[in-house]
Amino acid sequence: MSASKRVLIVDDEAPIREMIAVALEMAGYECSEADNAQDAHAQIVDNKPDMVLLDWMMPGTSGIEFARRLRKEEVTADIPIIMLTAKTDEDNKIKGLETGVDDYITKPFSPRELVARLKAVLRRTTPKGVEEPVTVDGLTLDPVSHRVTADGQPVDLGPTEFRLLQFFMTHPDRAYSRSQLLDMVWGGNVYVEERTVDVHIRRLRKALGERHDYLVQTVRGTGYRFSAQVA
Repeated sequence: MSASKRVLIVDDEAPIREMIAVALEMAGYECSEADNAQDAHAQIVDNKPDMVLLDWMMPGTSGIEFARRLRKEEVTADIPIIMLTAKTDEDNKIKGLETGVDDYITKPFSPRELVARLKAVLRRTTPKGVEEPVTVDGLTLDPVSHRVTADGQPVDLGPTEFRLLQFFMTHPDRAYSRSQLLDMVWGGNVYVEERTVDVHIRRLRKALGERHDYLVQTVRGTGYRFSAQVA
């Protein structure tokens, strides 16, 4: 498991955030904090953490309402969420899991249990291409060495083209609009024109060459799709 995973701790009680942050940082994670849903959402869109630890009981927007919102939005739908709560009865656990959270930890909990559960969720929710190599029709992306090969031969990609290809290879067979790709690849806090996506798509196709450029497909009226199936 990568030691540089980023975790956002969302809880309105500062001592609890601090206790969790100390435990996670000792285990090798990077932590950021928010004490309400609005600040948390801004951080998630801008920084894309690998995990959200979310308190159920918060003033204003509750944790369960916030989790429901994250699952509905395209940019945040896949972010792993662990719900932290003092609610111990089965109905509340079921309600939390049905909202789409990945795990549910009741307070009080030990730091060791939290780290173990967090690692388990990250293992379960991390697709190939994020920590392990992913291969499609002879095209291989290795995220650890940051290398791409086509039938064993190196492919020279710029950093943006690499991120674009990594996103495509971990989200295949689905059409994305230019604005969605900007949010997913460039980030919600970067303001560039949508035609920038077209420029980098052309560069990516050129780098992939005739053998593999078919994988990056134009979806008329929508945007782009990565697929080994000929459109």
